Amino acid sequence: MTLPDASATPADADRTFQVDLRGLVDLLSHHLYSSPRVYLRELLQNAVDALTARRGLEPDAPADVFGIRLYADGSVVRVEDDGVGLTEADVHTFLATIGRSSKRADRIAEQRGDFIGQFGIGLLSCFLVADEIHVLSRSARTPDARAVEWRGRGDGSYTVRTLPASARPRPGTTVTLTPRADTGEWTRPAQVHALARHFGSLLRHPVTFDDGTGGAGGTGDTRGTGGAAGTDGPGASVNPEPAPWARTYPTPGARSRALAAYGEGVFGFKPLDTIELDLPAVGLKGIACVLPEAVPAGRRHGHRVHVKGMLLSERAEEILPEWAFFVRCVVDAESLRPTASREALYEDDTLAAVRDALAERLRAWIARAAASDPDLLARFLQAHHLAVKSLAVHDDEILRMLLPWLPFETTDGHTTLDEFARTHRTVLVTSSVEEFRQVAAIASAAGLGVVNGGYTYDRELVHRLPEIRSEVTVADLDPATLTAHLDPVDRETELAATAYLARARDALAVFDCDVALRTFQPASAPALLVDSREARHERTRSQLAREQEGGLWGDILGALRQEAPRAQLILNQLNPLVRAAVAIDEPELARTSAEALYGQAALLSRRPLRPAESSLINRSFLDLLAHALRKDS
Repeated sequence: MTLPDASATPADADRTFQVDLRGLVDLLSHHLYSSPRVYLRELLQNAVDALTARRGLEPDAPADVFGIRLYADGSVVRVEDDGVGLTEADVHTFLATIGRSSKRADRIAEQRGDFIGQFGIGLLSCFLVADEIHVLSRSARTPDARAVEWRGRGDGSYTVRTLPASARPRPGTTVTLTPRADTGEWTRPAQVHALARHFGSLLRHPVTFDDGTGGAGGTGDTRGTGGAAGTDGPGASVNPEPAPWARTYPTPGARSRALAAYGEGVFGFKPLDTIELDLPAVGLKGIACVLPEAVPAGRRHGHRVHVKGMLLSERAEEILPEWAFFVRCVVDAESLRPTASREALYEDDTLAAVRDALAERLRAWIARAAASDPDLLARFLQAHHLAVKSLAVHDDEILRMLLPWLPFETTDGHTTLDEFARTHRTVLVTSSVEEFRQVAAIASAAGLGVVNGGYTYDRELVHRLPEIRSEVTVADLDPATLTAHLDPVDRETELAATAYLARARDALAVFDCDVALRTFQPASAPALLVDSREARHERTRSQLAREQEGGLWGDILGALRQEAPRAQLILNQLNPLVRAAVAIDEPELARTSAEALYGQAALLSRRPLRPAESSLINRSFLDLLAHALRKDS
């Protein structure tokens, strides 16, 4: 191996990066941009920024002087603007140097916040659909400026030449692409027109489109054939109207209907209501559309975010907090910072402040509905009570305002806490859905007021009910509380059932289950299985630990296991089947009947069955069937 001469190049000498443009374009297409379609957005953005810079030079010019013209006929795509334009020096500096933005020029640096783009790589996105980019520009900074032509190619080469002013009579820039054969999906006339409307429908500068036939890109749309100022020939308006929140309406009702219609057109559903969003500090305006139907908990919808009129993203989740999944927003902002791909928002202090401010707007809407529109509030809560519950957990104002109106599953059916508290001064709440289902019928018959606390947020919210109603007491449901409300049987009946209960306890010992005889309503319920998830977990943990440990530790853990909460099968003496079972003298049949009663009670609890319980249910059924067949024979 021959080593290079170390003296040939000093170790600390400056070196220049060698850029493989094709590799860079591949990197952009696969890792920076989500789709080749962004090339048109980048061209529109550059045109808008050029017009913004021109406006800085000529602030007194009429608003409709400057426009953007698009042309696509299948063979070329062309974007033309009346913006500030480029000199020959600008072309060498900004178009031929990757990573430098013309928006960094000293003369307009102080206006940087007025521009959409913050990165100088937008033009490279055109190589996603074309092998050559042709730029013809004339600067508006010098009255007698010559036109400059720049041709960049995908292999990294480019040429620059100056042309007479007549080559472009007016200041501005024209970018022309010759699409590759494999990019027709993104460059055919109808698609170019659709992309222009998609990205630029809220732009503040007039944008027109021409497909060379006098139509509107093959879509059959002939609106706006008058074109924009400075447009020669026919053209369909891409953005014929300003944003709906920027228009004036004859009445508040007309405004509300127009905003709702816009939201329906954007999102495809008729909003339950629309909430106007206005944050002057960051120049944000828009609407939030309340979804008419419930969405899965935690599912976050993407929101449509424009920056200075240009569509940035349709999936911007970060603009609202997680609990606000009952709305979808479309907003246009001046001061939000896009990421490098300009397809998402940069997470910074400004975005955090905007998110908090928009959250406050949603809270204010809920407060207004609660105070002045009970019908709207009822329809909203019917669809989105879970979202409101998640908000109420962390927001004391919403809690005080809406907790009495929120629906819960109770022993009185699905009702609000306000109505439930009128009947039950002591409210018991379960820790799981299965616990509620175990006790609901018996607790209701016993006159106990129990709320299902097994759903997300419910248990925590029910415990905060005394903050709203000081006369109400809330406590977790204790199995002992329920069993205390079950009436004991008389002494004679209990003595007669002693033998059966002993056999039943022996049969169910494998499940750490005690057996008792009580009377309770409804009489149709033969048995109640009182057991909690925590108790089952504790028994399982103790059992595993005892099996894995031996000797002294095994004995100690075994003793502790005896203190672990046990399940309890409570047989109902009022049920005819139970009365017949406790009178059984045959030991095996008594054992089988106890197993069957346990299995039936476990099934009614609707909790997941353990393998041993499933086996017991099958075995007891077959044994009882065999006994019945033998008896008949």
